Amino acid sequence: MKGAGTVRFGALAAGDAGQRVLVVDDSRAQRHVLAMLLRRWGYQVMEASTGEEALALCEEMPVGFVICGWILAGMSGVEFCAKFKSLPHEGYSYFMLLTSKSEKSEIADGLLAGADDFVPKPVGGDELRARLRAGQRILSMQAELVEKNRLIAANMQELQKLYDALDRDLIEARKLQQTLVSERFRDFGRASVSLMIRSSGHVGGDLVGSFAIDDTKLAVYSVDVSGHGVASAMMTARLAGYLSGSAPEQNLALVQGADGRRQARRPAEVAQAFNRLMIRDLQVEQYFTMAYAELDLTSGRVVLVQAGHPHPMVLRASGKVELIGAPGLPIGLIEGATYHDSAVTLAPGDRLFLMSDGLTECARATGEDLGEAGVVQLLQRLSDLPSQALLDALLWDLGEFAGTDSFADDVSGLLLDYRG
Repeated sequence: MKGAGTVRFGALAAGDAGQRVLVVDDSRAQRHVLAMLLRRWGYQVMEASTGEEALALCEEMPVGFVICGWILAGMSGVEFCAKFKSLPHEGYSYFMLLTSKSEKSEIADGLLAGADDFVPKPVGGDELRARLRAGQRILSMQAELVEKNRLIAANMQELQKLYDALDRDLIEARKLQQTLVSERFRDFGRASVSLMIRSSGHVGGDLVGSFAIDDTKLAVYSVDVSGHGVASAMMTARLAGYLSGSAPEQNLALVQGADGRRQARRPAEVAQAFNRLMIRDLQVEQYFTMAYAELDLTSGRVVLVQAGHPHPMVLRASGKVELIGAPGLPIGLIEGATYHDSAVTLAPGDRLFLMSDGLTECARATGEDLGEAGVVQLLQRLSDLPSQALLDALLWDLGEFAGTDSFADDVSGLLLDYRG
């Protein structure tokens, strides 16, 4: 090593770098005095007479403190400070310049080079020890921050792994939930049903569907479970089982009559049965809104219940849109809540539209909601389209209104075409 004769080590094989001090000064006597004080206070000491020697030392061994003279042979103390601070350190090193200078411009040069403190000459033992203690507090805080950052980084990696696993599970859950509305179109002969659903996240709390009650009657429904995410999706899956046409023995809208044949509950009774189920049996914190309608395929008469849901609408063959229904309480909030039926008659060519509040409460960036009046205008403008194309266009127009196709709430709709 260049100039190795001027380099001295003191117990460098072990110990915290924060207790290791590098003394750099071209005066051997000054180095000796400082080293003696530092060892007395328990520090490990390294000595160098020039900036070049000091840099070589620092590349071999990290140090917590550097006490450096302002004037050195070769590069100055300020130049050495700048080069030292540019070294790739694992931790922070506290740099102190020994100086008799008091000009503000010279002090500024030292600060710009990265110096942390200035020790005036001649060096007083008490003052130096106090400044070292102040620097030690800074090094301790820096080491604590480094450790906390390390822990945060490790925790972030673990969280990322958990997030990735959850994301994969949610993707699979979305696929499973989509099977609940896998048939976007069903033909019942005298009527047909078209469905549309768009979840705001991986999974959602909206549900639309239909089932045949018997050869002459058809049921359609739109459900919106409170909240978002997995809990809401699990509830919609459970509700789908209670409104299943493929498992009539589980269907809450159907009861067994005295003759052993299954009969349909009135829509208001269906809402009351669900309210009892939510409060007495399931006992969950969630609730849901629902529009449930029963269509007589022969007469076109529709009997429906509206439980906290947006108004159902009838899109007449002429293009006129009518709001129907009688607002009622959401299901699962109040025990003993009562619900009431409404009725309307569809003529051949008329359509019944059920929707979630994801449409009516869809908002522009300015905060303005589309509202039921806005939905009516969209339906009137799109009334010439077939039902499946109308629902697709309605979703497109909703995105145009909101300025985004990433909606804040789940969006769903159902169109029942009555042919007569």
